[in-house]
Amino acid sequence: MTTVASKPARSAGNSAVPARSFWHTVSPLLVSVLAAGGVAAMYYVFVRTSLGQLVDTTAMSGGDVNHPQVIEVLSKALNYTHLTLLGLVCVLAAGLGVVQRRFDLAIGAAFVVGAANLATQLLKSRLPRPDLDGTAMMNSFPSGHVTAAASVAFVLVLVFPRALRGTIGLIGAVYVTVVAVATVWAEWHRPSDTIAALLIVLACGGLVVWGVRLRRRGATRPLHLPNMLVMGILAVTSAVTAAAGLIGLLAVALTERGSPEFVSGQFAFSTGSAGIVACVAGTFIIWVRLTADEPPSSRPVPGGKKK
Repeated sequence: MTTVASKPARSAGNSAVPARSFWHTVSPLLVSVLAAGGVAAMYYVFVRTSLGQLVDTTAMSGGDVNHPQVIEVLSKALNYTHLTLLGLVCVLAAGLGVVQRRFDLAIGAAFVVGAANLATQLLKSRLPRPDLDGTAMMNSFPSGHVTAAASVAFVLVLVFPRALRGTIGLIGAVYVTVVAVATVWAEWHRPSDTIAALLIVLACGGLVVWGVRLRRRGATRPLHLPNMLVMGILAVTSAVTAAAGLIGLLAVALTERGSPEFVSGQFAFSTGSAGIVACVAGTFIIWVRLTADEPPSSRPVPGGKKK
């Protein structure tokens, strides 16, 4: 009598790790490349062309806000965005990653802050700005203030638990928006400076997420409902303000070519502010999405599960 040998059971220790798609692994790298390309495009359009400079400078010069509460908020945003405070927040963020034994996130947080701010300072000091708008102003592209604020917001999203990343991202988006608009209102920066700073931080952040996904072999995890709700709120905000910003940008560009006095400075400032809001919202949608489905670390914990 012959017996059919049963197939040997696969031991738990040899179970295959769930596979992830190639797209999921390389998408953060693609985000970094596209963000870097966006910085180059912003520089070419708004620094290297006469019309771009005129539109950008008009938006910066039109920030005559007379509402006292708005002025107070903008002033405080500038006063509290300094390197000492931001450096302390970054140290605390990296420390949170270490305490959670997520050393890759702690290292990633330090990389985002260091690389983004270093890149911003290098570009600002070395990129030429031809005088095409008659102001003879020095180069301010990209914004150091916005880079600092956005990098801090990004690292806080990165090191907080996944379920809270959308909420932290929403708070960070509001803070970065206020700082960015405040730098334009104070005539420290043009709108293009602030948007380029956001893209630089996103490029550095994409590299970090790419490194984390290469290191962690686990499958992706589903998005938490709060993160999805925040992404929806930011998506609606980005769509509305992008439409307003594009229409306003077209109007300002046409009047600069024809009748420069037809559109008021406040209209141009509002147009630039709408563009900033749209770009901040879009940037934080991407960042929350990149970080919200983070694979578990390979560090074993009691019970044979993975964190």
